[in-house]
Amino acid sequence: MERPRGVTVPRTEHWQCISGCGSCCRLDPALRGDAIEALDPDQQALYFSMVGEDGWCRHFDTGSRRCRIYAERPDFCRVDQLVALFGQPGDDPEALAIASCRQQIRAELGGRHPVMRRFLRTIRQPS
Repeated sequence: MERPRGVTVPRTEHWQCISGCGSCCRLDPALRGDAIEALDPDQQALYFSMVGEDGWCRHFDTGSRRCRIYAERPDFCRVDQLVALFGQPGDDPEALAIASCRQQIRAELGGRHPVMRRFLRTIRQPS
């Protein structure tokens, strides 16, 4: 994941994970070099152990497009950890989460995919 810089978000957008997306579960090391470099050695070892032969997380259920270990997922799979792992001092955690999700959904499914449209509608809903 290329780290977005100087990310800001209009106050009308509020990050929320949407079910049935799974775009962040694509762990292919060839596509995630920057993300892997941000992890410590123990996290990197765990990350590599989670990558399936197809490049997707081995805990990702492709049929339901859901994480089978969501409640127990590692810290690098948790959006609230993005700033700690990839951010700069003063970064807005919510803005970084929104930018990261947009980037991952676009990379995996495309900018016009129904999942992207649903994500954009969801983050624009009043909280």
